[in-house]
Amino acid sequence: MKYFIRNLWNDEEGASAIEYALIAALIAVAIAGTAEVLGGHISDLFETISGHMPET
Repeated sequence: MKYFIRNLWNDEEGASAIEYALIAALIAVAIAGTAEVLGGHISDLFETISGHMPET
């Protein structure tokens, strides 16, 4: 039993999959945060531009 627990503790086979999942989650959070911040600014920019354009 002691050998099994020690072997399980030292097993790093699935570690890379977990690390990739954490990196993907952090990238997704960064993209969502950036889209939230820039979405309002871009909307304001288009409204300003459309306000300066002459109506036809």
